[in-house]
Amino acid sequence: MPRSPATCTVPPSTALLTVAGGQLVAAPRAAPERVRRKGPASANPYLRLLATPGARAFTAGNLIARLPMGMLSVSAVIMIAGSRGSYALAGAVTATGLAATAVVAPFTARLVDRYGQARIAVPATALAVLGSLALVLCVHHDAPAWTLFAAYAATATTPNTGGMSRARWAHLHRGDPAALHTANSFEQAADELCFMLGPVLAAVLCGALFPEAGTLVGAFLLMTGVLVFAAQRATEPPPTPRTRTAVSPLRTPGTPALLAVFLATGAVFGALEVVSIAHAGGAILALQAAGSCAAGLLYGSLRPARNVHRRLLLCLTAMTALMSLPLLATTSTASLPVLALCLLLAGAATAPTMVTGMTLVQRATPAGQLNEGMTLSVTALLGGVAAGAATGGWLVEHAGTVSGYAAPMGAAALALAVAAAGTSLRRPGVSGGSAR
Repeated sequence: MPRSPATCTVPPSTALLTVAGGQLVAAPRAAPERVRRKGPASANPYLRLLATPGARAFTAGNLIARLPMGMLSVSAVIMIAGSRGSYALAGAVTATGLAATAVVAPFTARLVDRYGQARIAVPATALAVLGSLALVLCVHHDAPAWTLFAAYAATATTPNTGGMSRARWAHLHRGDPAALHTANSFEQAADELCFMLGPVLAAVLCGALFPEAGTLVGAFLLMTGVLVFAAQRATEPPPTPRTRTAVSPLRTPGTPALLAVFLATGAVFGALEVVSIAHAGGAILALQAAGSCAAGLLYGSLRPARNVHRRLLLCLTAMTALMSLPLLATTSTASLPVLALCLLLAGAATAPTMVTGMTLVQRATPAGQLNEGMTLSVTALLGGVAAGAATGGWLVEHAGTVSGYAAPMGAAALALAVAAAGTSLRRPGVSGGSAR
């Protein structure tokens, strides 16, 4: 058979000749029988990233598991508001679930760091799925309002799939700041893609089929994705047993200020989501996520920032300015196309802000506690989403859409003020561009 120029076939019996003790001896061949010459590396940083062995498999599972992120809360709002006729109740229920997640998620992440992703993520996801099914039953059978809060709170055991994926990238590319920057940007773009497609899918399912369809499909996708992700054991970071000297990432210098920034940033997302759903339906949120996804992919192709803290301030400044656009649109005109364009532009600062914030978290957190550190940031984000959702729901119901859209702009300004005041973020290895 003709041989390909890129492949050299070596007979299995061929031995290697080497020198040992001044004599020429034969040694068994340890290399594979077929040795492939490597072609030129791709100029696209994302193609290089996905060329990492095992990366595509765990990314596929993670994307399936993360799609419900953009589905479940929107589905719950549509389902509860349609059944009970109150966006305030729907916002309060989802806020309660997010607040419960903020309490439970760090403990789940600590178990993931200690015992491994596969051993913890699967049973934790199963419990969360049962909570979603309980919510569907409570809504369908018109159960008392308190049961809605209890059922949605049971979904708090959902593992931080995005954090687990980022931990795998950090494990595979440790010591390579450029690759980690691209990986963080890719993960944030994946988040935004899920938030872009999730609300649309939820709105279509709830409208075309029945109100509970979005929650049921979201629960199925979550369980399926986590099972696929957990099955990829080759890329899983090794568990790190807890030692007596280990301290919580909360005590790491700069981390409390970072978490406060994430808390305020989450309020931007929570308020924007509920107000937009109440005013124009869940599908319009896809435009904000689309702007963020595009900005995230572009941001990942740039070089890592030399001063990450300064970059965070610039991103938050842009977010504050862009979040004023939906407010101006609803104040000056009732046109939905204008609001849609403003939401698209408003999303442009979201992904760069989150990528920069996550980079600071990764550099501040000890390697053996990376899941816990990133989950703390996501927990703060979810806490902010809960507060923003409750505030946005109350404002849009009692004061109108214009007042509702003032909430995300105010929350972005608060995040900027907190970041500017957080001088403790400026410490060696964090504010600079070098990895620890």
